[in-house]
Amino acid sequence: MAVSVPTPDLDARRRDRDLETLAGGHVPDVLVVGGGITGCGIALDAASRGLDVALVEAHDLAFGTSRWSSKLVHGGLRYLAHGDVGVAWESAIERSRLMTAIAPHLIRALPHVMPLDPDRRQRALVRAGLRAADLLRASAGTPRRVLPRPRTVSAADAARLVPGLATESIDGATVHWDGQLVDDARLTVSVARTAARLGARILTRARATDVTGDGARIATASGESFDLRARHVVIATGVWTSTLDPQTQITASRGSHALLRPQALGFPRAALTVPVAGERGRYVFALPTLDGPVIAGITDEPEPGAIPDVPTAPEVDIAWILAQLSPALIHPLSEADVVGTYAGLRPLVGTAADTATADVSRKHLVERRPDGHVVVTGGKLTTYRRMAQDAVDALDIASAGPSVTARLPLVGAQPWGITVAGIPRRLIERYGSEAARVMEYATDEPDLLDPVAPGVPTLGVEVVHAVRCEGALDVDDVMQRRTRLSLVAEDADRARPRVAHIVESTR
Repeated sequence: MAVSVPTPDLDARRRDRDLETLAGGHVPDVLVVGGGITGCGIALDAASRGLDVALVEAHDLAFGTSRWSSKLVHGGLRYLAHGDVGVAWESAIERSRLMTAIAPHLIRALPHVMPLDPDRRQRALVRAGLRAADLLRASAGTPRRVLPRPRTVSAADAARLVPGLATESIDGATVHWDGQLVDDARLTVSVARTAARLGARILTRARATDVTGDGARIATASGESFDLRARHVVIATGVWTSTLDPQTQITASRGSHALLRPQALGFPRAALTVPVAGERGRYVFALPTLDGPVIAGITDEPEPGAIPDVPTAPEVDIAWILAQLSPALIHPLSEADVVGTYAGLRPLVGTAADTATADVSRKHLVERRPDGHVVVTGGKLTTYRRMAQDAVDALDIASAGPSVTARLPLVGAQPWGITVAGIPRRLIERYGSEAARVMEYATDEPDLLDPVAPGVPTLGVEVVHAVRCEGALDVDDVMQRRTRLSLVAEDADRARPRVAHIVESTR
């Protein structure tokens, strides 16, 4: 009898088979509840140790906070400013692993321009912080070819990187480098697919309730319910953790972003970073993306009340971001420059009480409860892999060896910047070594290599790949979490008819 070899490909048929297996009484070694970056990371870490893994997610992969980040893989400069050297060191280590071994195809080195502060004392502090951050980079083993050394440049050189920068009132700027994800949801999906390649069962549209140390009640979108037994259980549901584990106290911190027309900053080639006056180690930024709007942010405000499925950025947050960036620019920003907004909720461990959420530590929490299940929350996107390793270690499974994910490449991994004749650069930047495969969907339908709408960069083959290989079950999965077309309403309106047609014909 032939042995079925798992592949990284997730589609509706595979989901149905895995659902049937689990509903039929199969008992996995590890049940992971939550399909964000942390839950997917745990599924990968456990599967790579040879464990039988099932992951259940109430909605879709990267449905929550994992798709609402600033899309930075950063080395913890702000944590150094707060004296949190441990978190900064962990960030630098994990950034190095992501950029050199795990997902180099999804991360590019992005220069950040920070105008020199007129206060010489503050200027000296910034330079000292950048030197310390560069020392962390070197200690973490990140080569200079990946992240160059920080330097001081003239005002004219700074303006060449950010043409919209107001240079009359500055006498130079610092330039430092950090990692930028092509997309945070794409990283999450890639981690899930890599876990699937190692045999993990990934079930979306499967909500877990009544979670204990040996299983949970599962309710699917089709109305089916069943008890799923497991030898070990991990809860990784971010800001929703308290609904499954009331012992865990979470403070939700809202990080709002504005999406700006690139023209508003003169089509920048580097990020603009501006310190927030009167606040230690806090900055606002404007991050250029590869072929989309500039991401401007970020707020750090408590989110009161019940946690929404999809948070929104209040007008006051967007106004604050524009007001913070405008003094550094030739032309002040206005609402007319904003083409979209979004907000993510950070799951901060504990309660903020009288402390501003910006000052609450970004350390992660891994705890084992009396009934045996493990809870993991807190942390940051950059350190998801370490959080996952710690969570699986906490299960203390005798048959599991040590974690191997620090050097385990994700599906598609290859060095950033590789080009292949005949393959669109966009596909290489998003799919790495899988780009040629994605392009092949157009062999019999050449128009799939066309954008899905005028003025929209997403190609038809990307929609096909999302359905056939990335677990997208409907149009919203494609538009909101595989291509991110939904971020700009005008783009979404133009693209939806074509995307819907391709999804329907691909099923």
